[in-house]
Amino acid sequence: MLAATLLGGCSFSSHPTQPSALGTTRSSSALLAVIDQAGPVEVETVSSADWAVDRSGVLNLDHPKAKAAGLKDQDEAIQIYFHVLRHPTRGMHIVDTGVERALRDDAEHAAVRGIVASFMHREMKINVPLGDWLSQHKEPLRGVLLTHLHLDHIMGMPDVPKGTPIFTGPGETDVRALTNVVVRPSIDRELEGQAPIQEWQYQSDADGRFAGVLDVFGDGSLWALSMPGHTRGSTAYLARTPKGPVLLTGDTCHTVWGWENEVDAAYLATCTASRKRRRILQRVSDPLGRRAPF
Repeated sequence: MLAATLLGGCSFSSHPTQPSALGTTRSSSALLAVIDQAGPVEVETVSSADWAVDRSGVLNLDHPKAKAAGLKDQDEAIQIYFHVLRHPTRGMHIVDTGVERALRDDAEHAAVRGIVASFMHREMKINVPLGDWLSQHKEPLRGVLLTHLHLDHIMGMPDVPKGTPIFTGPGETDVRALTNVVVRPSIDRELEGQAPIQEWQYQSDADGRFAGVLDVFGDGSLWALSMPGHTRGSTAYLARTPKGPVLLTGDTCHTVWGWENEVDAAYLATCTASRKRRRILQRVSDPLGRRAPF
């Protein structure tokens, strides 16, 4: 069994999943019909931690545009966010989770520890753990919408009240890889005691622009967009706000420079996968004024 695990790897997480009943299948044309109309969702973005990673991990430095710009491999400053969505009738949801309180206050007992922690904590400055933010805001958390299950997007999960519905794209927990032998214990600890993950039930976009489009609440205010590539179930969320549309991309693209110049990450062509798709997404604004995609 050990040999089989080492050769074939293991799944990303053992946490239970189930199909989501939330979300109505729509076409990208239905999205385009309302994308420029003001909507009811308020979006607040919280920088939970500042971090630094190798630039070669988030940009393909061998790309001709990167070479022409003289980009070198050095620390790339990034931020770990969670995004608060307030809907007038559906209440408060968050997209991704920032970091947990224990990572600052009791690191030995945080979900991310050991070898993984020694890497993850490099150059990390914790600003607002999710637990601190939730304790300061008394609105009940109605749901967690994950862009994907990589650790830097779920490190706040232990602070999420138990029983809160959790949603993500299909197949996120299933991918088998040798590296999962190292990261899976941390992923499972992040999700320990939480409700089963509800997987978005995407169907093919009738217009062929996306892998799938869901109207999350059925009123055209919040959309889930299937963006496989970075992970199997990667999902972007588009919220229609009173000030215009806000796109939360997860790691569909890692940096503003890569987004604007269509330069992919070194290990996966996530920025350049579909020019038609990018043209749609570039119509929306971002709430941090041209800072790195979320």
